[in-house]
Amino acid sequence: MRRFFFLCGKLLRDGEDRKAVICVEGNIASGKTTCLEYFSKTSSIEVLTEPISKWRDVRGHNPLALMYQDPQRWGITLQTYVQLTMLDRHLSAVAAPVRMMERSLFSAKYIFVENLFRSGKMPEVDYAVLSEWFDWITANICIPVDLIVYLQTSPQTCHERLKQRCREEEKVIPLEYLESIHQLYEEWLIRRSSWPVPAPVLVIPADHNLQRMLHQYEENRAKILAASL
Repeated sequence: MRRFFFLCGKLLRDGEDRKAVICVEGNIASGKTTCLEYFSKTSSIEVLTEPISKWRDVRGHNPLALMYQDPQRWGITLQTYVQLTMLDRHLSAVAAPVRMMERSLFSAKYIFVENLFRSGKMPEVDYAVLSEWFDWITANICIPVDLIVYLQTSPQTCHERLKQRCREEEKVIPLEYLESIHQLYEEWLIRRSSWPVPAPVLVIPADHNLQRMLHQYEENRAKILAASL
C-alpha cells in the first residue's frame, strides 16, 4: 500500500527521499534499453523501463499506434496517458538504493509534447491543457532527479537502428521525426536554452556498436553511481 507525506509543501512518497534517481534520456533507438540492461546487473540499481506495454494496450486500445498514425487527433490522448504512467514510474516503490529510469516526466513534456506542438500536429488548446497538468504536477509533487544520462546519438544512426528492430508502431517513423526529437534534446540538455534541467547531465556519445557502448558504460560506471552518494 502506497503511503505519501508532504515535504516542503510537495507530495512525496514515503521513504523515496532516500533513493537516488538517474534518468536515461535519448532519442528513439539511441540505446536506452541496452544501457538499462547493462546497469540492471548492478545490485544497488533497480531499473524502471518506459511502460510501453501500457501505451500499447489501454483496455484494448493502442494509443501509441494511433498517435503515430494520426498525431493531431490522438496526440493528447497518448501524451495524457504518458504523463500519468511516467508519474507513476517516478512515484513507484523501489527496493534498491538507486532508481534508474528510462526517460522521465520531464522529457515527456519538453521533448515529445513540445515536438507535437511545434510541428503543428497538436492544437494549441491541447498543448495548453497538457502544460497545465505538467505545471500542477511539478509544483505539487516532489519529483527528484539526481543525474541525467544523455545518450547522444545522431538521427541517422537512430533511423538505421529502427529499421533493424522492426517494432510495429515504429515502421511509420521518418528520419525527419528523429531529427526533430534530436534537436529538442540538444536544446534542452546541451544548449539549455528553453526549459530547466532538473539535474546534472552526463553526456555519453552513443553512435557506436554494442561492444563499444558496453565499454563506455563501464568507463562511466563510477560517475553514474556517484549520483547515489
